[in-house]
Amino acid sequence: MNFISEHPYIRMERVVTPLEQTNVEKKCWLKLYEDRVVTETKEFLLNTIIDISFKIIRGQEGFLYLHTNQGVFTYNVKDDPKEFIQCFKEIQKSRGE
Repeated sequence: MNFISEHPYIRMERVVTPLEQTNVEKKCWLKLYEDRVVTETKEFLLNTIIDISFKIIRGQEGFLYLHTNQGVFTYNVKDDPKEFIQCFKEIQKSRGE
């Protein structure tokens, strides 16, 4: 399993104490390998990923969508994931998918 590329995404975690409730941003990584994409909590084999797309919300911030045969998974990203998506598409093309 050779590492190809990675891109940061933000996961919001709710922290509850007896006095308050706050949301904390946690920086995580989407990691692309030659046969899979790995996130903080999930792993997707490339043959289950149909497409990866990106929708800008403001500036370079937006949502990266991982379209799979299990549904669409959304990741909040602060930077344009163009290079990550391009690497994925090149792997897909080389595999004939």
